[in-house]
Amino acid sequence: MRRVAVIGGSCSGKTTVSRALAAQIGVPHIELDALHHDANWNEASAELLQHRVRAALAAAPDGWVVDGNYHGKLGMLVVDQADTVVWLDVSYTTAIRRVLVRTGSRLVRRTELWNGNRERLRDAFGRNSIVWWVLTTHRGFAAKWEERLVGHPHVVRIRNVDAWLQSIQPTAAMSGSSRASARQKTPPSVDT
Repeated sequence: MRRVAVIGGSCSGKTTVSRALAAQIGVPHIELDALHHDANWNEASAELLQHRVRAALAAAPDGWVVDGNYHGKLGMLVVDQADTVVWLDVSYTTAIRRVLVRTGSRLVRRTELWNGNRERLRDAFGRNSIVWWVLTTHRGFAAKWEERLVGHPHVVRIRNVDAWLQSIQPTAAMSGSSRASARQKTPPSVDT
């Protein structure tokens, strides 16, 4: 496991898992949100995002962990280059709880997200908000990605993130070059 795509609906824990997994296996973490959102919440075009992602992947020849989806702009660019896809499949209730807590916390703390952007109260709960996005898209995520991932050689679909992360143990092959012959065995993709 050297090139990992971490996917999941919004507020499924992609960034948290990706940071931890990248640290465990000793590769860079690449956050697609940071490459997509420019200052003042301006979104990168599909062409610009693809260019940025290709550059980030090329800058990490010994492996990477990428979090995010952006299928509409990237297609399968990241997934097709990944040796492992980690799919965080959290419940609707969990996603709703997380988006409310996360949004509230970011508003109170004025947390900078990417490129100077911060969530604002006037945008937090409208039809263009992350809260609305989670409410309306979470349930359709699984069906879309089940179809997209057919044929990928290694998909790990997990619901218990903490247990899965604890089961990943770094090996000598994981900490060195991607040319190593031994590869970390990944836990089964059943409800872990």
